[in-house]
Amino acid sequence: MRPEPGQVLHFSEDPGITRFVPHIAATARQPRPYVWAVDSARCPDYWFPRQCPRAMAWATSSTTDADRERILGGDERVHAVEYRWLDALRTAKLFAYRLPAASFRPFGEPEPHAQVATEPVEPLGPPEPVGDLLRLHEEAGIQLRVLPNLWPFWDAVTTSTAGFSGIRLRNARPRP
Repeated sequence: MRPEPGQVLHFSEDPGITRFVPHIAATARQPRPYVWAVDSARCPDYWFPRQCPRAMAWATSSTTDADRERILGGDERVHAVEYRWLDALRTAKLFAYRLPAASFRPFGEPEPHAQVATEPVEPLGPPEPVGDLLRLHEEAGIQLRVLPNLWPFWDAVTTSTAGFSGIRLRNARPRP
């Protein structure tokens, strides 16, 4: 599930959104209201139930061979979740909203991780069911690790040369 040219996507478990209005998210680190979306490269970050904590790592041009093997197992990208979220990952009903990319600008430093709009945005059509989230990972060639606890993996990733992102980590089990 990726956007077509000229589009960005917003993923949601709510299939009834007819208009996206800028808001300040409860977890926001910035004071400005936005409508949030992602481009094709960041779509896999959201192939999860909304509240599911996940740690993600990927190869970059500066990832060492040692970290590619140690962190990524030789793959290009790895996502990790905890066992207790596996059933939710299997059964989640996730929807993708296609939005006009012209309404958005890149957001994030040093590299953009999202697209944001400061004005209300209407979807280009009805939301599309995303389908089987495990199969999406498989088809995209993304290794999906299921772990008892995310923190050891997260600590290894954040001290490596791999690119990384963590979403909803506050919902992960406590550190061991």
